[in-house]
Amino acid sequence: MKKLLSLVLCLAMVLSLAACGGGNNDKTTTAAPQPGGETTAAKDWGIKTQVTSTDKVTIRLAYDVAEAHPSHKATVEKFKDVLEGVTGGNITVELYPNSQLGSLAENMESMRIGDLEMAYLNDSVICAIVPEYSLVGLPYLWTSLEAAHEALDGDFGQYLDKKLEEGIGILNLGWGDVGFRNITNSKKTINTPEDLKGLKIRTMTNPLHVEYFTALGAIPTPMSFSELFTALQQKTVDGQENPTAIIYNNALYEAQSYMTVSEHVFTAINMNIAKPFFDKLPADYQALIKEAAANTMAYQRELITAENESRLSEIKAAGVEVTVLTTEQKAPFQKVAEDSCYKTAAQTYGQNLIDMAAAHNK
Repeated sequence: MKKLLSLVLCLAMVLSLAACGGGNNDKTTTAAPQPGGETTAAKDWGIKTQVTSTDKVTIRLAYDVAEAHPSHKATVEKFKDVLEGVTGGNITVELYPNSQLGSLAENMESMRIGDLEMAYLNDSVICAIVPEYSLVGLPYLWTSLEAAHEALDGDFGQYLDKKLEEGIGILNLGWGDVGFRNITNSKKTINTPEDLKGLKIRTMTNPLHVEYFTALGAIPTPMSFSELFTALQQKTVDGQENPTAIIYNNALYEAQSYMTVSEHVFTAINMNIAKPFFDKLPADYQALIKEAAANTMAYQRELITAENESRLSEIKAAGVEVTVLTTEQKAPFQKVAEDSCYKTAAQTYGQNLIDMAAAHNK
């Protein structure tokens, strides 16, 4: 009887303790992730770099595209989330899309003087300081995405990276894509170079672009991307040229009636970081940033290629008349480039540098 009573009392105590413990079930506590610890390792970030530093660092990264653009998605998933996750929050990445911190040119200047840590830049912006970057936008330089990637990831891109670092103290962490550029306008269908005569077309500030569109008979009008949509709406310009994903994600097609898939210029973007800021970081943070940036750019290329291919049908569905130029139809456009800006490029930057880039065409 005593044994039975003792067993009942023990059972009652166990139930009582369980009930007391159950009172905190709605307040789950998770240990803060620690660099290299079990909590961080529980999620596969796709990173090999071992991080042991615990320095608190904030990185501001600025760019001009919208949150819907693949570049933003890649940056969130493969850069911001990864750096913050791997370091347990010791690195904080603040993203500023939609030109929130100014134009790309302003972002580049802010990095140069130490007021901004990181930014996505493109060849048209950088060429104002490092003229050789103009060659990335030489019309019909590359015949495929694969050729462009090989050139920029290889000898040609490395040459430009060195010029950028030595010229203004900015490091290129990796080359991404914007894609091949196409022409839209509010006036008429464009099938031949003659169709562009008299059209006011917004271009980037790359001098080779300006010369090319002048040779086509258009009136090139360089302006900041942040001003473009308003300029199209107000008819300040008749048209513009951009890759399909940008035309769609920034709703440029809403102010245009015609689109010509000309693929006349390839545009790349760089993920850049200010060298003085980067050099002060612990070595493991530097390695982590480089690895995450490489993964980001590889993912960004995948996303942007798919986006550029898929959005054309949606632009058509919105009522824009879309003309896709054949290889034969592109030939006269390419001939204009060869007779104009190719000669200027060779005289200015050297034929050997053009040949280095073009050698990657199959």
